[in-house]
Amino acid sequence: MRQVDDATAVARDRAAGWEVVELARAIRARDPAQPSRGEVLFSYPGLHAVLVHRLAHALWRRGWRGLGRFVSHLGRALTGIEIHPGARIGRRLFIDHGMGVVIGETATVGDDVTIYHGVTLGGLSTRAGKRHPDIDDGAVIGAGAQVLGPIRVGRGAKVGANAVVVADVEAETTVAGIPARPLEASGGGGSGGYGQPITPCDPLAEQIAALREEVAAPRRDLGGT
Repeated sequence: MRQVDDATAVARDRAAGWEVVELARAIRARDPAQPSRGEVLFSYPGLHAVLVHRLAHALWRRGWRGLGRFVSHLGRALTGIEIHPGARIGRRLFIDHGMGVVIGETATVGDDVTIYHGVTLGGLSTRAGKRHPDIDDGAVIGAGAQVLGPIRVGRGAKVGANAVVVADVEAETTVAGIPARPLEASGGGGSGGYGQPITPCDPLAEQIAALREEVAAPRRDLGGT
């Protein structure tokens, strides 16, 4: 029995050590500042927040919920990032800058997701049960964005800075605004930092322009007769 426990402990330690390496590589690959390994390991709160969450989540799943919340609280004090111990976080999550990020209890975050500072993955209901969003693999959530309720942000989708998302976002789609709407220019195009498209777009302005064109078209027709 002792040998089995020792083997399990060694495997767990190796897995934890590998995740530190994997996270550091992912951050260096995605951060245009191109930080050194030392900077990432010692000065990136997003990395520290994920590692602390792993411990808090393990305690939470084993039924030690009070201790899990306490570990989560310490992580928040250290990093400025609040991840509920019940949240499920995938691999290679990059929380850039990080201050003010809040991830709720029933939220799930897939692999290779990027989240900027000031983001909330929050709930709209006061009832127990699923009330936080699911973020699929490769999504980007821009600074200050609020993703609210039991919705899904699809694989590779991008949420613009300060957007308020209250409905599902399809895969490979960029949304922006309040409430967030898909951008026509997002399909197949690249996207800059903070989940914003390379070419600035304003969905509300586009709709107003379309309404103006609808009003102007009959006037032109009348003027031509």
